[in-house]
Amino acid sequence: MAAWIARLRSGHLQRALDVAAGRGRHALAAAQAGYLTFAVDRSLEALAEARARARDAGVPLLAWCADLERFPLPPARFDLVVVARYLQRSLWPAIREAVAPGGTVIYETFTIDQRALGTGPRSPDHLLQPGELRDRFDGFEILSYEETKRPEALARLAARRPR
Repeated sequence: MAAWIARLRSGHLQRALDVAAGRGRHALAAAQAGYLTFAVDRSLEALAEARARARDAGVPLLAWCADLERFPLPPARFDLVVVARYLQRSLWPAIREAVAPGGTVIYETFTIDQRALGTGPRSPDHLLQPGELRDRFDGFEILSYEETKRPEALARLAARRPR
């Protein structure tokens, strides 16, 4: 993900959003790549750690503690939206809409095949079906898509919203 984040950065001011940022690994990568970066998560403790890591790295990071079911994402606001290892299907419309025209979403999370490996999420609510992630970004230009089975069963997508 970090390679995609750096690759997508252009010269003008761009905004990035890390959804379910946790301790901010991807938010920090975006901030270090020069994005004006927002990290959103339900855990204030995790966001405080993300901010401390950004401060130690000498980059700004804006943290937003919120339940996105109750406080929706602003539409067409972000040039880059990153979602890593998090699946909440009810947020897909809001995530799609949060990407500015011409912006990119980078999304990676587990597939149903992860269950066979005996680690990670077990509930079907938190595991993608084959091709599901790609299908949810129908209408976006798919820049990269893959599904792996080992060492982890993941779907990875980079897709650009049409202008």
